[in-house]
Amino acid sequence: MSFVLLCGQRGVRAFLGARLLSALSCTPDQSLVSASCPALLPRLSPGLAIYPDFISEAEEAALCGELEPGLRRKRYESGHWDQAIHGFRETERLQWSPENASVLQRVRDTAFPPGEAQLSLVHVLDLQKEGYIKPHVDSVKFCGTTIAGICLLSSSIMRLVSVDKPEERVDLLLPRRCLYVLGGPVRYDFTHEILRDEESVFNGQRVPRERRISVICRNLPES
Repeated sequence: MSFVLLCGQRGVRAFLGARLLSALSCTPDQSLVSASCPALLPRLSPGLAIYPDFISEAEEAALCGELEPGLRRKRYESGHWDQAIHGFRETERLQWSPENASVLQRVRDTAFPPGEAQLSLVHVLDLQKEGYIKPHVDSVKFCGTTIAGICLLSSSIMRLVSVDKPEERVDLLLPRRCLYVLGGPVRYDFTHEILRDEESVFNGQRVPRERRISVICRNLPES
């Protein structure tokens, strides 16, 4: 399944599947994407989507309100099992309030084609202000070809770097309350990371990084 990069305008939430890509094209909005060279963008667009304002302020508050009691019982950790994440708390959640379950179903309907097998558990990653995610490529043992995450509480910069050509780099501005989708070549041909607060600069503009919670849906690993 392919995705096209959609970004920049409030309310832009149309999803274009693989069958539409031959008929339609989408130019990445430079307000959210900064590439080291323009030739990178066609390589990314079949697997990358950003939907600004995917959820409302009220929906963000409802998600955080349901997550906070469980997160408060956990301590921030300094190192992940693969050493990729620092300053984090995480959990997986199956049961949600009807209101939040509706939001997550909207994520699934947007990011995954009908009938695609998905992980029932939703991954929740709470990154403290001083935390960061180092460059890494996700293990195929734990999730499949696509991840879809809602960004809560803070905007952030996600950096993609080509595995084969490290000089090829793309920075993504992920606005608070956006949905981002990483699929296909973006997942395995590029590392991805969330920059530290002191490094959080996009096109020369400072983007303060506060505490950030990402709520992530995934499809099943390929057997």
